[in-house]
Amino acid sequence: MSRNDRSEPHRNYPLLGRVNYPADLRQLSPQELPQFCKEIRRYLIETVADCGGHFAAGLGAIEITAALHYVFETPEDRLVWDVGHQTYPHKIITGRKDRLKTIRRHKGLAPFPKRGESEYDTFGVGHSSTSISAATGMALAIRNRRGKRKVVVVIGDGGMTSGMAYEAMNHLGTTGSDVLIVLNDNKMSISKNVGAMTDYLTRIISSKPYTSVMKSGKRLLRPVPPVSNVIQRAKEHLKGMIVPGTLFEELGIHYYGPLDGHNVRQLVRTLERLKPLDMPRLLHIVTRKGKGYPRAESDPVGYHAVGSFDLSTGISKTKKTMPASPPTYSRVFGDWLCDM
Repeated sequence: MSRNDRSEPHRNYPLLGRVNYPADLRQLSPQELPQFCKEIRRYLIETVADCGGHFAAGLGAIEITAALHYVFETPEDRLVWDVGHQTYPHKIITGRKDRLKTIRRHKGLAPFPKRGESEYDTFGVGHSSTSISAATGMALAIRNRRGKRKVVVVIGDGGMTSGMAYEAMNHLGTTGSDVLIVLNDNKMSISKNVGAMTDYLTRIISSKPYTSVMKSGKRLLRPVPPVSNVIQRAKEHLKGMIVPGTLFEELGIHYYGPLDGHNVRQLVRTLERLKPLDMPRLLHIVTRKGKGYPRAESDPVGYHAVGSFDLSTGISKTKKTMPASPPTYSRVFGDWLCDM
């Protein structure tokens, strides 16, 4: 779709109707961003209820999607998504709003980022944990060409359980490349996360002394730029004492957070501070899968991907109108594996 192919504003979405591409989004004031995110959330809920598709993950990623496109100069700056389930808001903002109902249909939009579909889709991806290595390669290529582009990754805590993500961070930390990793932590993959990495992130989030010390320290010390080196050393020392482990820092990746991933104005302010830095860094945000649709919030697994459904009841329209269908191949094969 060309940049000039702009639709008429949507009457029910006064801000979203003005935004067809990220350049339009950047014309909004920071004060308008919370309302803009509300309109995207409502548009996504109404559209997916009508046509089906991946649902709960995208609802949880709306604010970070808007903030990233607002702060970074996409598509010149490279935005790499890990797992395509969360990219419906990205598609809405990047010229594909009016085609969202065609998703997963013949000749319609792809359900995941697809390079041939948009210049904003920098890396073709379906499932997890490839984003950090892809972004590292992009950042090294930009450095070799003496370019000024920024590279940002959005990866979930589920994607962070894969060995490929740690191989990539191991490499990234040694290169010192200009990559910002946004860790979108909602304690979920398709199903609930398990394992030691999940426990580690939970301990960080629940570490109130660390959060309060960091907040008060930033307030007190921010007006004194000359002591920035001392602040950095103090921050690292505090992390060593208070946070249960300093995994990312030990890998050479500077850690920031955790932040409320649904506070879009705070996200914008934080990203604006992190954008000029030229080093590997990770911003840890905490979100809720299914945010804004209560049934998806209470049942994020059931609403991970849906067919068309009734907005008021959450009941599948297909189940109400069609006779029972035979089990799918995936169901038969899964049952056989369990039996064996």
